[in-house]
Amino acid sequence: MEHLITLDIKDNSFARQFETTVEEGLVTVEYSFQERKIFLTKINTPDHFENTAFIHQFLTDILAIAVERKLKVVPILPEIVIFFKKNPEYKELLPPGIRL
Repeated sequence: MEHLITLDIKDNSFARQFETTVEEGLVTVEYSFQERKIFLTKINTPDHFENTAFIHQFLTDILAIAVERKLKVVPILPEIVIFFKKNPEYKELLPPGIRL
């Protein structure tokens, strides 16, 4: 899938979430850290926001941040697990022993 737009993503470490703003409001992906792993635990979107291409782009950009920071990614949320299954190019970001 092509890179749609460059999103302005803020890493709000105090709230433990990545944030970006859309017309409808704030979109966030919550995370937690353990050792050199980032656990992606929840996606929050404004009511009636159903732009899956945008969420796909947001996750792609978050994974680029993980690569930059040399973090392994543990997808907890089923929606993010599905994203990994549909995008096998990100499999190397999974920690050893994690099978989807």
